[in-house]
Amino acid sequence: MRVLVAGDRGYIGTVLVPMARALGHDVVGMDSGLYEDCDFGPGAEPPTAPPRDIRDVTLGDLAGFDAVICLAALSNDPLGHLNPNLTYDINLNGTVHLATVAKAAGVERFVFASSCSLYGAAGSVAVGEDAEMNPVTPYGKTKALAEQRLSALADETFSPTFMRNATAYGASPRLRLDIVVNNLVGVAMSSGEVRLQSDGTPWRPLVHAQDISRAALAAVEAPRELVHNEAFNVGRDVDNMQVGAIADLVADALPGTHVTRAAGAGPDLRDYRVDFSKLHESFPALSLRWSVKQGIDELVSAYAEHGMSADDFSSSRYTRLRRIEELLSAGVIDNDLRRGPSGADRHTPVGAA
Repeated sequence: MRVLVAGDRGYIGTVLVPMARALGHDVVGMDSGLYEDCDFGPGAEPPTAPPRDIRDVTLGDLAGFDAVICLAALSNDPLGHLNPNLTYDINLNGTVHLATVAKAAGVERFVFASSCSLYGAAGSVAVGEDAEMNPVTPYGKTKALAEQRLSALADETFSPTFMRNATAYGASPRLRLDIVVNNLVGVAMSSGEVRLQSDGTPWRPLVHAQDISRAALAAVEAPRELVHNEAFNVGRDVDNMQVGAIADLVADALPGTHVTRAAGAGPDLRDYRVDFSKLHESFPALSLRWSVKQGIDELVSAYAEHGMSADDFSSSRYTRLRRIEELLSAGVIDNDLRRGPSGADRHTPVGAA
């Protein structure tokens, strides 16, 4: 298949694209390029196209594709709180614009990277795809609204699929340290402490970046009737974990470290467990391969191998909010998070040199 991956230069995209190519797909990327030079280890593969914002996509950009995988988004809650209006503009309006143009261009499949965070404060009872959405952050709210708007586009010519990913973790050429497992390992290695900002009681469903990529590609390749206008929670039941238990696993992997809690730490509003049975029943051949313990061991080895320092752990390179603030301060991007005052690169066709 000819597949466009929106957000190919990000944390998940740089893992997914090589997998897609290994399966024989013709992959073209689309990315605004905000995280260029934020590489970990050998870094990401070279870009396949100039920077491009999903809010500026045209029919010509989507012509000839069989499928779109949409990973592009302002990708976590702290970044969402920086400017909630921008989160809605990119994660909701940008996603719907991309899908609308894709449908008009004759693209049949649209796989949307949604999130289990749209369940919000669901508590300790595992929720399935039919559960009420109760998001508590701008990020979660935009994912819920985007699903609703994309679903309204579904018809006999256009088939959206919603992959509700658990909280990601694991090494990537575009590493992030602002997600719970990656952060706890990084802070522990640089400080000797596994630092919790909550009381450790909230539940989190977790899934490795490679397994998110496997699930998205399985949705692209699946029979249309299996995935048409369907949502799938992406993860494994065994990887629903309380944050305190994650911290204990990190401490076990790094002898000499200990778990600490912020003064006056209370429970986090984001507290939910997720039922993943629909994914595994629908895709019996899909093997999600990573356990949280294996992922922690992978991160410890990767951080050590690449000589990550305390300065690296606290730098803007691996923290999305700090990177955006740095680009804004330097005038590299404007307040709409577009590059350059003129927006000259907004109209460069995908695939152009």
